[in-house]
Amino acid sequence: MNAPLPQDWTIANQQLLVAEFNRLSQRLLPTADGRGDPAPALAQARQALSGDSAIDWLARAFGLSGFERDVLLLCAGVEMCGELARACAQAQGDPGRPWVSFSLALSTLDAPHWSALTPQRPLRRWRLLEVDTSAGLSTGRLRIDERVLHFIGGINELDARLAHLLRPARRLPLQAAAHASALQTLLVAVDRQNEAKIELPVIILEGDDPAAQEDIAARGADALCLQCLVLLAEDVPGNAEERAALVTLWQREATLLGAALLILVSEPASPAGEAARTLSERICGLCLLAAPVAPALNVPCLRISVTKPDGSDRQQLWIDALGPGQAQHAALELERAASHFRLGSRAVQDIALSLQATPGPQHSETGAHRASPLWESCRRESRGGLDNLAQRLEATADWDSLVLPEAQLAVLRQIAAHLRQRFKVQEQWGFAARSSRGLGLATLFAGESGTGKTLAAEVLAHTLQLDLYRIDLSAVVSKYIGETEKNLRKVFDAAEDCGAILLFDEADALFGKRTEVKDSHDRHANIEVSYLLQRMEAYHGLAVLTTNLKSSLDPAFLRRLRFIVQFPFPDQAQRLALWLRAFPAATPTRELDFDKLARLSMTGGSIRNIALNAAYLAADAGDPVTMAHLLQAAHAEASKNERPLADAETRGWA
Repeated sequence: MNAPLPQDWTIANQQLLVAEFNRLSQRLLPTADGRGDPAPALAQARQALSGDSAIDWLARAFGLSGFERDVLLLCAGVEMCGELARACAQAQGDPGRPWVSFSLALSTLDAPHWSALTPQRPLRRWRLLEVDTSAGLSTGRLRIDERVLHFIGGINELDARLAHLLRPARRLPLQAAAHASALQTLLVAVDRQNEAKIELPVIILEGDDPAAQEDIAARGADALCLQCLVLLAEDVPGNAEERAALVTLWQREATLLGAALLILVSEPASPAGEAARTLSERICGLCLLAAPVAPALNVPCLRISVTKPDGSDRQQLWIDALGPGQAQHAALELERAASHFRLGSRAVQDIALSLQATPGPQHSETGAHRASPLWESCRRESRGGLDNLAQRLEATADWDSLVLPEAQLAVLRQIAAHLRQRFKVQEQWGFAARSSRGLGLATLFAGESGTGKTLAAEVLAHTLQLDLYRIDLSAVVSKYIGETEKNLRKVFDAAEDCGAILLFDEADALFGKRTEVKDSHDRHANIEVSYLLQRMEAYHGLAVLTTNLKSSLDPAFLRRLRFIVQFPFPDQAQRLALWLRAFPAATPTRELDFDKLARLSMTGGSIRNIALNAAYLAADAGDPVTMAHLLQAAHAEASKNERPLADAETRGWA
């Protein structure tokens, strides 16, 4: 009955109903001479049917006795046939009662039994009809459920009470190899249970790719000749009585439509997640639960992992989604995108579809540090989760902006090479298969404030066309036990998806040495540091940690770092280079002596502050930037640190 109904079947079903209603009218008001025998018309109507009638299918599906079948038909007849309604009123001796009561059914129909109206029998158990008990159980009105009435008439559509809660599951055009394997696991398990005639377990699709979970559920239902309907956990009633009513309606709907239920759970530990868990435990038939983490159920269940595709699977999905021609043209870019962006199945296919709709160059112009449409689309799609947890910095600085000794620049270029070649080394050369630990690029930038640590992170982000996020420690660290780890987990999980560079400024505040345990506060503080060390080691991206006090960091943490870059205080030659870069080409200047400026013992950050402050002073005075403006700005910068400038540093400036 879940397939589209042919027109000839619909007409034959309606003809059978007419014959059945005529038969019931004869039962209510038999003629004295026996004329109008309904049997030939019934036989002719059944012969015209190409299969079961709707009432026969429903009676078999819900296990109705012959008496219960006739009661349901009688209730349908008073709604659909005026003659049968009048016969009911006449049989009860009251023109004002053109409806069915149980006492009328008991007195006129074949093989009557009182148990037909008990709550556990199908008529009431599955809410096929309702009883108006205000006039008593036997004399009250019996009313057929509207959904059941339409079904008997040959119209099989989703119950209106569920229509606003359920929607069809969405299939994806393509499926990653790991997800195809998960689908086969599901189908094999269902086949085994069906062969053994064992009740199906709740199938839990566990992982962080909800679109793939829904796709697997839809494909699995199709393979089993079922529809798959989706229910959000937030729409599951929290009230137990309302939830029980939903269970009954769904079980009936699953039988009538031939359907499986997929419950989407975004937060298993929330009240909505708990309500969804309780609902899934009470549903028979094929019930699937999609959640990031599998909840503990009190009924048999089958857990199937459905996570975002890994590097090789993701790259193949990109190739399949873009098509061989476009994928070959963007082979290098695809390799990089598959490595850096941990996108879900739907995101990969949506981006590929948008790129096919707007064809253009798919390779990056490395000379101009200009990202391709593919790369930019991946960045935009993947950054959403982290935008809510950290501050995204617009990275515009390039290698020319950095003034560092050659040794430090060489290490920074090594870091960039590690990120560029991550997919080749980890996936193609097999390092990721050997161990998932220690593949990250946890890096420490140590040095005085203003020596270029944050600027170097910006240069890496700009060069590699990756997003740079500064982690706000005040939003991460919590006084409540376990909250710091929870916040850090959210940050790292979101960062894994977008391949972002994480910047922990003043990291010694969070990555300090673990202390001797003297009380519960020390114990939990050490747990926070230990958890952070583990996540840093497992994180596949680049985490840049900056500190002014390297000695205050935990030694175990230093061991887990891939690179440590010491940013020295700039010498006079480096300060000269910094001053030469301090003013944009459009800034008007007059008679600046950069050799004298380089004698000022300041870091690069302070030099930038002085140049900017001097520019504002000059603009306000309507003059170009001069040494006098720089002298005034330099004294202001020095006063912030309560360190007066020596005469030797500024002699001859003005």
